[in-house]
Amino acid sequence: MQQPVTAPPIPERVRTLAATAVPTHVSLVGADLPAAPARGGVDAAGRPVLLVLPGDPLHDIREEPVVTVDLTAGRLLDGFEAPRGLLKVQGWAQAVTGAEAREAAVAIAERCPDEALFEAVEGTGGPRLLRVDVGQVIYLTGPESGVLDAEEYLGAGPDPLMDAAERMLHHVNDAHRGQLESVLRTLLPAPVHDVWLWELDRFGATIRSGADRPTLIRLPWPAPLTDAESLEHALSCLLCRH
Repeated sequence: MQQPVTAPPIPERVRTLAATAVPTHVSLVGADLPAAPARGGVDAAGRPVLLVLPGDPLHDIREEPVVTVDLTAGRLLDGFEAPRGLLKVQGWAQAVTGAEAREAAVAIAERCPDEALFEAVEGTGGPRLLRVDVGQVIYLTGPESGVLDAEEYLGAGPDPLMDAAERMLHHVNDAHRGQLESVLRTLLPAPVHDVWLWELDRFGATIRSGADRPTLIRLPWPAPLTDAESLEHALSCLLCRH
């Protein structure tokens, strides 16, 4: 009997993390400068878009310097931001102007709202938008780490059910954590506590237990799911069956 695929392919997993991540720091490769705080977001293609303000080291640069952007993906658990993964995207910072700047600002504002985004669209010498042409991505996601080249990273896409999965995940964590705890009690011999739905995707669900040294339990679906209705049904069956 063929075993189910337990987790997304690494490029899809990394792209999914990037889609929900925020830039935290940016550094100029080869420059003797410390990493600077970063603002902005990630566009639909997975490329970091930096919002740089007057006075930022990158604001007045007119060429295409090589930069490394740190992207952090987290999960809010009872007011605490728990890290899901760190991505280091290295590539060439390119100015985004005109219609592309407006498109980038709208895309970023959906997940990382910032009033200065739309000041950058006006192009009046204030904030600027710089998009990173990806060269490679270093990923650190719990026990997994590695490097994706541009073709692997940009050729993949986030989980196609990501938006629906995030809505369902937040609902379960808001209203059904008691059922999650019952699920883990049937699976683990040790006591469980501080239980959260950690990941939800077309390949399965991951439940997190514990605060200081959390345990992650991966529960794969029998086969990859193809639509939000199937995902909702699988999640309901998981919570009810246990």
